[in-house]
Amino acid sequence: MAQLLLRGIKKRFKTTEVLHGIDLEIGDREFVVFVGPSGCGKSTLLRLIAGLDPISDGQFFLNGKLMNDVAPSRRGIAMVFQSYALYPHMDVYENMAFGARLMGLDKAEVERRIAEAVRMLRLGELLKRRPRELSGGQRQRVAIGRALVRKPDVFLLDEPLSNLDAALRSDVRLEIARLHREIGGTMIYVTHDQVEAMTLADKIVVMNEGRIEQVGSPRALYETPANTFVGTFIGSPRMSLVTVTREGTRLGIADGGSLPIDTKLDARALKLGMRPDAVSLHRGQGGEGFHAQVVYTEYLGDNAYVYVRLADGTLLSARTAPNDDFAPDERVSVTLAPGTAHFFSAEDGRRLVP
Repeated sequence: MAQLLLRGIKKRFKTTEVLHGIDLEIGDREFVVFVGPSGCGKSTLLRLIAGLDPISDGQFFLNGKLMNDVAPSRRGIAMVFQSYALYPHMDVYENMAFGARLMGLDKAEVERRIAEAVRMLRLGELLKRRPRELSGGQRQRVAIGRALVRKPDVFLLDEPLSNLDAALRSDVRLEIARLHREIGGTMIYVTHDQVEAMTLADKIVVMNEGRIEQVGSPRALYETPANTFVGTFIGSPRMSLVTVTREGTRLGIADGGSLPIDTKLDARALKLGMRPDAVSLHRGQGGEGFHAQVVYTEYLGDNAYVYVRLADGTLLSARTAPNDDFAPDERVSVTLAPGTAHFFSAEDGRRLVP
């Protein structure tokens, strides 16, 4: 059992504050992903939880016990680093056994735990190899295995896939998801890749400039983003934002056409959020919709994304069938599926609820 509570967590490096009062609850057996752009503070927050850096202000509780001044080795937390941090002079077996021996476990228990980790991570053929003889994916699995052997209450993973190529990222991501289901521990995973966040997480914590923007399930963040930052960060390709003016029952852009509005809003000026899968393109500009001009097309095999530029200069993406051939500079009209629009304040970017 591992429940975490963070209250007003701040972190300063000399006079620079990088975390500005983090409040967060993480439940037992949850897979929580910290996601955000580089420099937003997600890895710093992970290090505070691990005890590798001191907390400047605030309180961190693990299972109801205050952890601020508890040594890292006594927190029941294991961390998997982005750089693997394996001992180069030890083989795989010794790398996994070293931490367990420091815990004072007897030889039989160490061997039992290593055997269990080897089975879970399919490392049987690698036990006598040293890190330099392993691929990047194999090294990452060994680093995870070393954490497993300690049987911690909480697993922390700091961008564990960032050094892997695309194929290995997919394979190891599946291994981590399976591992969480099998061991049932509480996991906190840091990444800047929102695809990893969407596919792995029970709960996503979106961070920006040392603050939490929104916490929720992948579906909640995708369907009801709290503001324009979350809306454009979650989803690939990203949500397009169009500054529009409401005129009665229509939303328009200057000299660029308009769309009907299917809900009531008080704001006259607002930002309209449009997901690529909700956008449709129609050849010509004589009918309904925003006027646009095709810029380029990304062909992905099973579908394609067409990028168009609206009259106000906004670049917008639309998912289309792979055989829909839109030529560069072709003039089109842009429409939006009913009920799929996202509305945000033009002033501060917060979500507007009709």
